[in-house]
Amino acid sequence: MIVPKGKLIIIGGAVDMGSNVTLQEHILQPDYIKFFEQGILRRIINESAKHEGSKIEVITTASQIPELVGQEYIKAFGQLNVTNVDVLHIKTREDAAKKEYLDRIRKADVVMFSGGDQLRLTAIFGGTEFLQILKQRYQKENFVIAGTSAGAAAASTHMIYRGQSNEALVKGEVQITAGLGFIDSVIVDTHFVQRGRIGRLMYAVATNPGILGIGLGEDTGLLITEGYMMEAIGSGLIILVDGRNIVSTNIYDVELGSPISIENLRVHVMSIFDKYDLVQHRLIIKKNMKVEEGVFIQAPGSKLLQ
Repeated sequence: MIVPKGKLIIIGGAVDMGSNVTLQEHILQPDYIKFFEQGILRRIINESAKHEGSKIEVITTASQIPELVGQEYIKAFGQLNVTNVDVLHIKTREDAAKKEYLDRIRKADVVMFSGGDQLRLTAIFGGTEFLQILKQRYQKENFVIAGTSAGAAAASTHMIYRGQSNEALVKGEVQITAGLGFIDSVIVDTHFVQRGRIGRLMYAVATNPGILGIGLGEDTGLLITEGYMMEAIGSGLIILVDGRNIVSTNIYDVELGSPISIENLRVHVMSIFDKYDLVQHRLIIKKNMKVEEGVFIQAPGSKLLQ
């Protein structure tokens, strides 16, 4: 296995940013950018090569309100004393091919994909030199790729792009296509707990039991290092759906529109500081953590499970 030198951070949406700003991507599905200094964006900065001195490029391609989203990210990073932040408003495949933009991502320390519509990300960046540069830098350099909501859903090789939560376990309802391909062997769903998307992830895993389903709650993410070690960050929960031990399913026998059955699907729950090893398929739960003045510490007399 080729071990990437970079880090991948995928976030379930509604990132806690410590302000009361509300951004509405569209009327029926509001998203929020609120920022908390000890939260996920702080972790992105801490994991980057130059910390507060990092050059950050925000990619707003997925968003229907890219200018507003971009400005809010600049403000949010600014609250953390990160001032070298620019926005790439790439709206077409022609934009993605511009030399100026290619040069900028070659110089960036962090690239952040905003939320919106993940199908826009794959349709615009798929097969481009832009995407190849990101992948090469992620593999060979101390480079951070982060994505929230759509930016997280599109990060893996397989991507969910359609499917109603209440009909997810009906054959044909959940639609899957190729993602941006920063990480293999997983499929990601976002706003997971809040929008009741467990059925979507179960369906996706049942169609390909070799991939691990990752359901990211809001203001919750995974820091993925070396391409396989995943650490839970943020304030919420992560649901993992493991289909490797499925005994049987009728998903390939029933007609379109019919409910499906799955036997022996495994589910894990992660919270902050827990880790999951994608190679050994092992969940490592860290116990007895508490917060004092915004800093997580180990409780006296407790041991961390390693």
